[in-house]
Amino acid sequence: MDIKWKNNRMIAVWFVLFIFGLSSVFFILTNNEYMRKDYFHSMQFEDELRVFTELLAMFELLDETKAELKNNITVTREEIDEHRFRYGTLSEQIANIKAQYEGKIADALAANSKEVAEVYQKERDEKIQDITKNFKSDEHVKAKIVKEKEQQIEDYFNEIERQRPEFLEKKKTFKYYLLERDSGKIYTNLNISSNESVKDYMNDQEMLFIRSYPDSSSSYLTVQLPYIEYADLNQLISSKEFEGYIAIPKSAPKTSNILQNYENYQKARMVVIGFSIAGIIALLICWFSYKKVHFREGISKWKVKDYYNKLPVDVRSVILVFSFLSYHFSMSIDPFFLTNDLYYFVQNYIWKLCFSGIFLALTAIQLFFLAPVYRDGEILKDEWNKSFIVKVARLVKQAFLYRSVGTQMLLLLGIIYAAGFGLGIVFAEPHLIIVYLLLFIIFCIPTLFILLKTTAYLNRILKHTNELARGNYEPDLPVKGKSVLATLAGNINTLKHGVKALQREQAKSERLKTELITNVSHDLRTPLTSIITYSELLKSPDLTEEDRKAYVEIIDRKSKRLKVLIDDLFEASKMASGNIELVKEKVDIVQLLQQALAEYDESIQKSTLHFRISNLDQPVYAYVDGQKLWRVFDNLIGNILKYALENTRVYISLKTDPHRAIITFKNVTKFELGDNVDELFERFKRGDTSRHTDGSGLGLAIAKSIVDLHEGNLEIDVDGDLFKVTVELARINQ
Repeated sequence: MDIKWKNNRMIAVWFVLFIFGLSSVFFILTNNEYMRKDYFHSMQFEDELRVFTELLAMFELLDETKAELKNNITVTREEIDEHRFRYGTLSEQIANIKAQYEGKIADALAANSKEVAEVYQKERDEKIQDITKNFKSDEHVKAKIVKEKEQQIEDYFNEIERQRPEFLEKKKTFKYYLLERDSGKIYTNLNISSNESVKDYMNDQEMLFIRSYPDSSSSYLTVQLPYIEYADLNQLISSKEFEGYIAIPKSAPKTSNILQNYENYQKARMVVIGFSIAGIIALLICWFSYKKVHFREGISKWKVKDYYNKLPVDVRSVILVFSFLSYHFSMSIDPFFLTNDLYYFVQNYIWKLCFSGIFLALTAIQLFFLAPVYRDGEILKDEWNKSFIVKVARLVKQAFLYRSVGTQMLLLLGIIYAAGFGLGIVFAEPHLIIVYLLLFIIFCIPTLFILLKTTAYLNRILKHTNELARGNYEPDLPVKGKSVLATLAGNINTLKHGVKALQREQAKSERLKTELITNVSHDLRTPLTSIITYSELLKSPDLTEEDRKAYVEIIDRKSKRLKVLIDDLFEASKMASGNIELVKEKVDIVQLLQQALAEYDESIQKSTLHFRISNLDQPVYAYVDGQKLWRVFDNLIGNILKYALENTRVYISLKTDPHRAIITFKNVTKFELGDNVDELFERFKRGDTSRHTDGSGLGLAIAKSIVDLHEGNLEIDVDGDLFKVTVELARINQ
């Protein structure tokens, strides 16, 4: 127990030293102006010197008289044009003047004040005449500009007269000896005779401060008018440069603000240096004793850390910033104004040190808790997603996901709160009850009716969804208006019909799956049964050579048939799972189609079908897997030869547009296909429902899968016995 108490005391002492040291650092940073050599190197004194040189320029250095400035006035062509077109063209300015007086004249006439109307008309006509003259005579405009500049000069001299008392006061503090470089004229307030040197006065023994012009830090003194509204007057005053000295004598009046600032600055500087040294020593002690007091280990065991970390990271960050700003403002001490009473300054500083120590402790502890979060980007990202700002943003976004809902909610809540607020006003002012009841009837009763109606509609939707969840398909919900609840009811109706359609599709899928298993079993068993049967017959010892060859040929044909079925089934399975790679390259579709037709040339010649091929004279290029696309053409042409009605025509054509190549296959079928065209794409589905042909039933399924992998489109269109297949592929320009 004693060891724990001793350690806590060490932590407390360490923390006090740390607060004092850190406070001193901030004290230095916020009062770095006092770390300069002396007051005469501070920004405050530079401002004082600038003000004095400006006043000196106005009253002595720039010695042009009012009459001289007026005589030096000039007017440029640009100034004439600017004045002339300041408010637009002549027609625009005349129209503007007429518009200004039109209402005034009309009001005067309406009030039967004919004399007033005539005065307005006269003013209007005089202004129009003056504006018209502006556009006719440059001299007229020039005279008006000169008059404006003369008024500026009058205003300037009136302004500087108001500054004279300040100049005379500062002149008691500053001494100057300035020589105009061009004229050689001397301006000074030193009592110096002709046989004396200025160095006898401007030296370190006599002066507290001396500024030389020029020296290593400043060039010649160039003066200008300080008032920006009279900037045009600088054009009338010749530029002047001065060399010499501006100084503050040691004999300056003690009541001078500059000397008082000088003394206070020196005291404040000593205070700042003292606190800086003490603060640095305190921080060094904290640095070397940090590990001995086990500060981190002690804070890590605090239970408050677990509660603090439950707060959102942005809330923690705001608390941290607030703690730091509170500390900063609680330590805002300006030594310049407190050094007249050192006891008061120390007392004030200690009080603020204790008060700010609380905020600094909070800041330091929070930094210790938050540092791991901000150091790890993944943790910070995860914490930010759970922050208060993000949560509020999500809630607002969700509330206004449908803007009408958010707006209606705010409006209804506003009316309800207003009703409650109004009721409170009625209790305070009973005579307003009639107004309140009137507003209640107009706004609150309709609002309550809307809330009840909306709630009833919502309850009806909930009851409907509960029945759907139990599997009971009730009649569709009524969809009234365009509200969000109406949209919700419509979506529920759509979902219900979608579920019904999905169930129908599922039943169809189960039926097709059964057919698939049946067809696969049948198509695989048929050649396998033949192979087994004829293999047994081959074992007969009294079999003739002719029969043996016939049986072997049948076994060979059925084996190849079985291999085709297995290969097609394997390929269809791979394509259905997407486990196939395409080797794409630039391919001429026309040439590929011609090759596929050439493969079947002998079969085409033997058949009774009449093939009509069109538009295969120009190459059409596409970025495809040539081998796979050839398989598409092979399957489609093979299907035509198997299922086309004898002695009919077959049409194969190729058309193009800027982006697509469209290949069409048309023939008349020998078997009825039925109405459901989509089932032709199912595996082992044949147009020959009695399964008398040799096909695997996978041709169209494989062809469509290959086209889909090329991001193309394969469609079947059946019109009676007319069977049409359209293949669309993206083409590339030659």
